[in-house]
Amino acid sequence: MRIFAPEMYKKEEKNQQQTPRKRPARKAPQKKKGGFNPMWIYIIVAIVLGYLYTQGGSTWGAMTSKQVPYSRFKSYVEQGYAREITANKDEGKLSMQVVPGRVKDVFGVLPKEMKDQKLEVVTEYPSNDKLEDFIDEQQRLGHFKGEVKYVHSDNSIERFLWNFGPILFFIFLWIFIMRRAGGGSGSTSGPLGIFNVGKSRAKLHEKSDKDDDKDRVTFKDVAGQEGAKMEVQEIVEFLKNPKKYTDLGGKIPKGALLVGPPGTGKTLLAKAVAGEADVPFFSMSGSDFVEMFVGVGASRVRDLFHQAQEKAPCIVFIDEIDAFGRARSKSMAMGGNDERENTLNQLLTEMDGFGTNSGVIVLAATNRADVLDKALLRAGRFDRQIYVDLPDVHERKAIFNVHMRPLKVDDSVDVEFLSRQTPGFSGADIANVCNEAALIAARSGHKKVGKEDFLAAVDRIIGGLEKKTKVMTEAEKRTIALHEAGHATVSWHLEYANPLVKVTIVPRGRALGAAWYLPEERQITTKEQMLDEVCALLGGRAAEELFTGHISSGAMNDLERVSHQVYAMIAYMGMGESLPNISFYNMGGEYQVTKPYSEKTAEKMDEEVKKIVAEQYERAKSILLKNKEGHGELAQILVDKEVIFADDVKRIFGERPWKSRADELNMENDTQEENDEKSNS
Repeated sequence: MRIFAPEMYKKEEKNQQQTPRKRPARKAPQKKKGGFNPMWIYIIVAIVLGYLYTQGGSTWGAMTSKQVPYSRFKSYVEQGYAREITANKDEGKLSMQVVPGRVKDVFGVLPKEMKDQKLEVVTEYPSNDKLEDFIDEQQRLGHFKGEVKYVHSDNSIERFLWNFGPILFFIFLWIFIMRRAGGGSGSTSGPLGIFNVGKSRAKLHEKSDKDDDKDRVTFKDVAGQEGAKMEVQEIVEFLKNPKKYTDLGGKIPKGALLVGPPGTGKTLLAKAVAGEADVPFFSMSGSDFVEMFVGVGASRVRDLFHQAQEKAPCIVFIDEIDAFGRARSKSMAMGGNDERENTLNQLLTEMDGFGTNSGVIVLAATNRADVLDKALLRAGRFDRQIYVDLPDVHERKAIFNVHMRPLKVDDSVDVEFLSRQTPGFSGADIANVCNEAALIAARSGHKKVGKEDFLAAVDRIIGGLEKKTKVMTEAEKRTIALHEAGHATVSWHLEYANPLVKVTIVPRGRALGAAWYLPEERQITTKEQMLDEVCALLGGRAAEELFTGHISSGAMNDLERVSHQVYAMIAYMGMGESLPNISFYNMGGEYQVTKPYSEKTAEKMDEEVKKIVAEQYERAKSILLKNKEGHGELAQILVDKEVIFADDVKRIFGERPWKSRADELNMENDTQEENDEKSNS
């Protein structure tokens, strides 16, 4: 129920990325009209069904027939029942029309609606000799005085469908599948059609012909990444003036890999490089190379580099390269064919193929550089790895200034204060904060976005939406208040615990209560600092046990974080007493070792973890017992007001003996408010 640094809420930065405008003289090719329409398949099926229906008209239509054996057919003719005989050798059918006066003898009693229809008797077609001899004899005897008709059926359409129907069906099915695989284009010859499935799908952004292009992304649009911008500045200089380097025999790196957490602006930085250099920019995602058909990914890689060499000097940007650039498997599966590995092999070949100073520079971005193949990261391919880290406090201030430009902000907003209230936020998170603040201000009817709107937006992103309508009993509310007050009390009396900002028992998201702290941005963390953080995490459970006599499920998140932190201290950081200076972190390596320690060592780890957690739990209980009255007062304020701030804790427990960054920030804010009051007076 306690919320610390918001590293767990990172999101990919999307909305702040822009696309350079294409050259006006070069128009995108229009799609050709009149492509294949699946409706033709339904039309053909309807025609076939209609033909079959009409062919069966003698049975279903206006003709009433009776199927009899050939012997009975002969008896009907011998008795003089036949008025006309029709022979169809193609269909193997012999029929006769019955004399009207003999209908009752042949068909029996018929309904009135069938008396006006033509009635016939049908049998199997005999041999020609037998049929002609029989008819000649009956005519000679005077039993049959009608005509004999020999007809032939025109079943050429039927024969065509039987012979070529399956072939046409599979052709239509193949076209349908390839259209789906080619992106659903109506034309099979278009850029995404059946014949271009192996073509590159990279989006080309041409260089701008105008100096005042508003959609052009440059380094001024990228805030908070000064170190990364310095790294890529040399690439920009080479693309602008390559002769400066080639005259001295220098070689520009073929590729640069942008590595960093999601939302830090890797894609935006790559577009800014292209905007500064003002060269063509090929943009493509790693997932666009991999398809269900074998060989398509490698073909697209070849086509991409072929187009890039024609546009040189240019930049090729591959986003999320880990989609196909993961380490290749060492297990040789018999008969297997991995399309992802084929695509990676083709990329490695292409990056070795073009010259060093050919003017084609490959930029790639990923947040999982540890899973990439080693051959991809070697010198000569991706020579440089540029780490795009989360912004620090000064960089967050610059990012806030960028995203607050389009907002109507009042004078109460302190960008310095907001940058310190958002540790661990990425550029995408800060953009989301600014947008949420504007929405909250509009929802509240404010004319401008104020400080409280930004603070509410930060709380909304970290903790979730408030659920003030959630029903809680008085006992549950009291337990939650004691729990959160326990966190606040213990953290206030620990030197290295994160400074308190605000505690609330208003439910947010899935949490019934939350505490906001201001973590110090440390480069390294000592064992004492980690133990103080663990003790502060256990303060809520300790307060429940001491002051309610029972424990609840509300501390599940706290215990989960405690277990993860302590196991990391013992197994990864080598801070255990029985297992000092030993780290089992990332021991998979080349030999795929998943558990490089014995069961006895695992038991030692478990015992060490239990010992540390028990010691810190007792330490938290002792701090709460020493400050029992203050803790109870804090809990009562939470029950009454549902929120407490650092000033309330300071009023109850007094000043902390240790100066923290939160105290310095509060002093700076107080000084600024006093200066503002003096200037207004």
